[in-house]
Amino acid sequence: MSWNKGGSKGPWGSPPSGGSNGTHGPKGGGNRPPEQPDLDELIRKSQESLRNALGGGGRGKGGGYKGGAPSMRPLILGGVALFALWCASGIYRVDADEQGVVLRFGKFHDISEPGLNYHLPSPIETVFTPRVTTINREEIGFRSDGGSNNRIIKPEESLMLTGDKNLVNAQFEVQWRIKDAEQYLFHMRFPDYLVKPVAETALREVMGNTTLAMALSDKRQAIAMETRTLMQKILDDYETGIEIFEVNLLAVDAPEPVVDAFIDVLSAQQEKETLQNQAQKYRDGVLPMAQGQAEKMVKDAEAYKEAVITKAKGEAAQFTSITKQYERAEDVTKKRMYLETMEDILSGMNKIIVDGNAGNGVMPYLPLKELKPSEPTKQEESR
Repeated sequence: MSWNKGGSKGPWGSPPSGGSNGTHGPKGGGNRPPEQPDLDELIRKSQESLRNALGGGGRGKGGGYKGGAPSMRPLILGGVALFALWCASGIYRVDADEQGVVLRFGKFHDISEPGLNYHLPSPIETVFTPRVTTINREEIGFRSDGGSNNRIIKPEESLMLTGDKNLVNAQFEVQWRIKDAEQYLFHMRFPDYLVKPVAETALREVMGNTTLAMALSDKRQAIAMETRTLMQKILDDYETGIEIFEVNLLAVDAPEPVVDAFIDVLSAQQEKETLQNQAQKYRDGVLPMAQGQAEKMVKDAEAYKEAVITKAKGEAAQFTSITKQYERAEDVTKKRMYLETMEDILSGMNKIIVDGNAGNGVMPYLPLKELKPSEPTKQEESR
């Protein structure tokens, strides 16, 4: 619409001030105040613009919309579709070996378990899914040579000083995993790079409290366990969220000039252990037998003791009884004691009874050689 329609007026109905060309502002006019805009006209124009935006045109005389302005409906539908896609972008899946860490406006918010989960779409919330069950490995003192079993020694990592001021070459492997995803992601930057220097530091400290002989002997497992404990303490103090799963001490070698001497020492120790095992085996076999024999001898002695005591008590009681009888009848008691004594003496002997009244004047014949017991032969003695 033209502002100059009906005369040379400004946009609010006031004529331009100043010269006749209308290029001056209102300050150049006279003393008449400017006219106010038509409020009804403004409302009508606003309603018409709104109808054009929603319906595509204004109403004509027949009640329909006039064409001219483009329709906003496709834009609105497109916006709704984009909003739906944006909301759907918050659906995510956490695998079985992972753990979801949800951030809200860049700050830790929640931990999600394996399976399908939902978070508010980005940039409101974001999610990280670190693998918390995967076992990671760090090699210290060596590097694996591809698919072969050979190891490439790294002296700058493997050379360590023992407590008795000797050098050893130590190669070991550290296995670790994530135990706290929040600490692992946000409490330290690149915590996995910290595992190797912490492992070196821990083993050097343990070796500094160990002699060379112990390091080369069967104490490796104890050294590995102590190293693992020290590593875990250091990593927990730094809140890295890392758990040391295992420390494997693969090799501990003496310096080259003393290898032969230490091999001899190890051989002597093995021989010592072999002899100790043999002695222990012999002891385990002989000691129970000796203990059984000793116990049998003790029981036999106790039985003999009881028998002797019982017999002595019986004889004492018998003697007491005989004494009382002797006091009553001395001759009878003497005779009976004599007969009992002779019975005890002659009961185990061969006897020949000779009647003194028969055959007066005849010399009795006694077969003494036949009555003498025969001596055992050598064959019987050997038996």
